[in-house]
Amino acid sequence: MDTLLQEIINWIKIADQQIVIGISGHGAAGKTTFSNKLVNLLNQDEVNYINTDPYIVSSNIRKHAIIDYTYENENHRYKMTACHPSAHHLPSLERDIQMVREGLDLCTIETHYMNSKLIYSKNKVTIVEGMSVAFINPDLFDLKIHFYTDGETELMRRSNRDIIERGTDINYLRQSHEERRIQYEVFMHPYSHRFDVIIKMTDETITLEKNTFAFK
Repeated sequence: MDTLLQEIINWIKIADQQIVIGISGHGAAGKTTFSNKLVNLLNQDEVNYINTDPYIVSSNIRKHAIIDYTYENENHRYKMTACHPSAHHLPSLERDIQMVREGLDLCTIETHYMNSKLIYSKNKVTIVEGMSVAFINPDLFDLKIHFYTDGETELMRRSNRDIIERGTDINYLRQSHEERRIQYEVFMHPYSHRFDVIIKMTDETITLEKNTFAFK
């Protein structure tokens, strides 16, 4: 992981153009940790960081969107999770990234959990991080990195966060986790082939499953 980070830093340093990096994956896969490490290794005055969580349709709306899908020859019916592309404001995100590429400044979306901030198009690097990245036009990025983990590791990480910090009921969490995981496999993971780098992270190992990045 450190080697990949250093390769990206070296590439950015010698590049004579503005760079947009997309970092995606499902929850608890490690994408945010990696993004933060990358930002901290760069000159933060020259980096834009766009978290795509505000582009996800509110859970208060998604809980009314019940969808049908098939997984391993079994029919499922459950509320739409953020692993489904329709749970995201994709045209808005594409527009905002294109604005940066066209030399236009913009303000990020204001939410109750995240303040709006100014994105400067003159900054050399823009890092776009979140699940939404998986579903938009890959040509908008100069480098695309995808993170995922196995179901057991994801449940453990979500349990530590949702039960301890948010007081979520364990039985509800297990049910929602199972369906969320299935929706990830059905609707989101197939998009991973569009990424330059694919990383599988568990508590035991970090596996670099794909790496076509070589000083693009």
